[in-house]
This record gives sequence, C-alpha cells and structure tokens, in this order.
Amino acid sequence: MTSARALPSETLLHLAGELLTPLPEGGLWWAARRLLVVSDLHLEKGSNYAAAGQLLPPYDTGATLTRLEALCAALRPETILSLGDSFHDRQSEHRLPPPYAQRIRALTAAHDWVWIEGNHDPDPPAHLGGRAARVLRLDGLVFRHEPEGEAGEVAGHLHPVAKVSGRGRSVRRRCFASDGARLVMPAMGAFAGGLNILDTAFSAVFPEGCMAFAMGEGRVYSLPRKHLIPDVRPGGAASGGWRL
Repeated sequence: MTSARALPSETLLHLAGELLTPLPEGGLWWAARRLLVVSDLHLEKGSNYAAAGQLLPPYDTGATLTRLEALCAALRPETILSLGDSFHDRQSEHRLPPPYAQRIRALTAAHDWVWIEGNHDPDPPAHLGGRAARVLRLDGLVFRHEPEGEAGEVAGHLHPVAKVSGRGRSVRRRCFASDGARLVMPAMGAFAGGLNILDTAFSAVFPEGCMAFAMGEGRVYSLPRKHLIPDVRPGGAASGGWRL
C-alpha cells in the first residue's frame, strides 16, 4: 500500500471487493484511488451553540481542520470526499473566521475535493472551493451521507461509537461500523456526538449486526460484536436513540 507514511497493517476492511484502511484519526483511506473519506466534520458547531446561549470553547473548527490537514500531509490524497454534515448548519460557512476559511480553501485547491450533501448542509459552500454531489459512485462503492443499507455503501450521519468493558471500567470510542457489505463512518468533528452501534438505529443498516473498528491512540482496533456493551442511561435503561 503506497502512501507518504506507513499505514497500520493490523486493521484493513474489505468492502465490495475493495481494500480500505480505517485510520485512527477517523478517516478512511482507499489506497488504490488515493482517496481519503472523512465524515461529519460539523464545522462551527461551537459557534452555533454559542448563538443559542450554550457557551463552548470556540476551537472545534480549528481542531478538526488541524486533524484533517495532518492526514492530507501524511497521505497526499488525490481526492477527498467530505461525506456530509461538513458544516453544522446552513450559516456555519458564513460564521467561519477568515483564517479558517483560508485553510479550507487551501485544502480544496490542493485536492479534488467533493462535498457530499448532508442533512445539516444541503447547499454546497461555493466560495470555499471544491465540487458538490448528493451521491458518488466509484467502482463498486457508493458514497452518501445517510445510510440506506445498499451493498458497497459508505455513509456517515449516525456517528457510531463502540463501548467495551474490562478490568472494572468501560471505554467508549468513536468507531467505524461494518458488516463487510456496507460501512458507516465515525464523525470527525471535534464537538460531534456519538451513538452506540448497539442502538436500534443501526439495525436497519446492519440487520445481521456489525463489527466495530474503534479509533485508538495510533491505531484502529477491531471489536467483535460479542465484546460490545450498550450505553446505559441514569436509572439503568439502555439508550434508545439520539437526535441527528
């Protein structure tokens, strides 16, 4: 697998005959096409919450862009797919501080950048460069924001996380979810929330269940379904949903 850095060989995904590498930063690398997929950046979520009176540190966009820039520098992709909900709301692109807008334009100018339409950001940010698409099909794979369960599908929207327990404590991590026929990406946005992959929202996408590929420090860990545990709400009830 050719790239600017040595990719971890421990965790690879086979999907519709293609070999893909899930990355611990939350991106998906398709080496054969030198294509990087990221999802649910939710840029300017912090400023959206601040406008509603819920003050958060205004650094989420900078942190997310720094992670993305590091991936681009390491992998030197030809194409980047931002798989929807790149911006947290329709006004996010207009709230961008100029330095952040400049960083985005540098990324879209350096790569064949495709903005996939999301439910938070259906309109492409024309002044930031790149091109827009609702769905993109390449070879046997199909890329869209909201999963429909199609074979070969790579989607986002659900922000999957996996939870495991051991040695008296539990660990909850963002993850890739896949059953070998389709895949749901983790959210890359610094302030993006997460939904446990044992939640019923994933049942329609993976009727036979799925594995989690959890993001760790410097590598991705494959977790069979039998090792996963649900989130539990106060009072002992398992989580039953999350607003997307």
